[in-house]
Amino acid sequence: PARYFDTKTTEPISFFLSGLEELLAWQPNSNDEFNVSAVPLAKRQPPLHSRRPRTLVCHDMRGGYLEDRFIQGSATRNPYVFYHWRYIDIFVYFSHHTVTIPPVVWTNAAHRNSVPVLGTFITEWTDGGKLCEAFLAGGEEAYSAVAEQLARIAQHYRFDGWLVNIENTLSAAAVGNLPLFLQYLTAQVHSAVPGGLVIWYDSVLKDGTLKWQNELNDENRVFFDACDGLFTNYNWKEEQLERTQRLAGPRQNDVYVGIDVFARGDVIGGGFDTVKSLRLVRQYGLSAAIFAPGWVYEHLGKENFLQNENRFWGSLAEYLPMHSICTLPLTTSFSLGMGTSTFLDGKDEESGPWYDLSAQDIQPLYPELQGRLSTNCCLQDAWCGGSSLQLQGTIPPGEERVAIRLFSLQMPAPPKLFLTLLYKLEGPQPDDFTVALEVTTWDSGTCLEGNPTSLPEPNGRHHPRFLPAPPPGLAKLLAACHRGSHGWTSRCYELELQDCSLRDLSVIVSRQQPSLEETSFTCLLGEVRVLDRASVAASPPQVHSVMASQLWWQ
Repeated sequence: PARYFDTKTTEPISFFLSGLEELLAWQPNSNDEFNVSAVPLAKRQPPLHSRRPRTLVCHDMRGGYLEDRFIQGSATRNPYVFYHWRYIDIFVYFSHHTVTIPPVVWTNAAHRNSVPVLGTFITEWTDGGKLCEAFLAGGEEAYSAVAEQLARIAQHYRFDGWLVNIENTLSAAAVGNLPLFLQYLTAQVHSAVPGGLVIWYDSVLKDGTLKWQNELNDENRVFFDACDGLFTNYNWKEEQLERTQRLAGPRQNDVYVGIDVFARGDVIGGGFDTVKSLRLVRQYGLSAAIFAPGWVYEHLGKENFLQNENRFWGSLAEYLPMHSICTLPLTTSFSLGMGTSTFLDGKDEESGPWYDLSAQDIQPLYPELQGRLSTNCCLQDAWCGGSSLQLQGTIPPGEERVAIRLFSLQMPAPPKLFLTLLYKLEGPQPDDFTVALEVTTWDSGTCLEGNPTSLPEPNGRHHPRFLPAPPPGLAKLLAACHRGSHGWTSRCYELELQDCSLRDLSVIVSRQQPSLEETSFTCLLGEVRVLDRASVAASPPQVHSVMASQLWWQ
């Protein structure tokens, strides 16, 4: 069927639904199993509903369902990828089709990085008006059926809820039922999807008029009260933020103030000035909805996209509260879900572009220190997948080392950790440097390293003990201890902690010799793993009743 498979290649594709009939007729189907997300939403700290401003990203690119519709990837050159997941809380996939089911590759990548994904339910223009009359003016039975279908779709494909965008005027009968529909949809999504969300876009007013308010006020509050949040339009002024904050009261984090990166209409700042808008939003303790950050790719072009993307998100980082990883194992090869080659064990196995966001790894922080350090994605060389993480920086005169924070962690430390690192030093004198991992713990009087007689580390910094060979029983898993090849160096470490809580994982680049000169370094990271000794030693669960279907032997 053309909905589920590309007519040219027969490959499985992601799809949307058009109109009310398609929505109400939808039911799970053996052809659409490719579209079910295979990655559960990873836990995070602090949880999404903590009392702090959140950041929503609304992805709207040329109508959607571009190369990202190919569930098993495509040979796309210079595709659009998003990877600053640590800095955002919610990802919305937006298109102008009635029911936008997020392409499963996005759900997989976001979930792996602890970010929930929302689809979009939109009605607009004359047809949208007719559609709304059909299901809203029709009474409880009609709007309940729509809400139940939307909740079932999110549950079936394993994404996390909906942005609801009614962009057409409504009759008195229809608008009267709209808050009830939203309330029922929100309850259905909450019960069908753990942690599910329904967010309302600032469009229609309580009297049915279509008029964007750019704020929360008495005209649209009834919809905000019926669901999990309001996404405001983009043409606000500071006094509207002030009024919104006052009216939202304890729910101020549930108002996502719209910021259009394309800066359409009368806005405070977009493009590389987006920070001006974001700074103001945060002054009022409100959440932000960053709309169409694909501007970096569409407006500035594909050529230097990764550098421009790091510059864009780096400019906002100060106002983006991060979330931390809170479960082990943590393992990543830093792959972006794209590449110009495919690497395995440091070897270029297959040349040629590829794009598959489902193959994106857990992403690190991308720290930047003006003039001192930059973190980039390197497509030219990798240990595994399509890219490595390139650290470029300088060690200042008189200092011996520089620490680069890769991951923010928040979890109790197991008694024994194993860590592995694969790296490659580049530049004229790679032998001048050493590279190692550092773990920091949260300050606590009880945290001890190693045996109970050892003293607490200053500032909670721990330098895991280097293991020249893997411990018996783990040789297979930790073959990394000495498997460096193709210029990559491999290191294995262990760390014993008592009553500690993990805080950060950093990489330390040190000089071999002290020097009064500034020294520049370039280091590629190919893989980092943090493993809990106890779960590594346990045997993996047995796999039962594997099914293979739709086989095609060539």
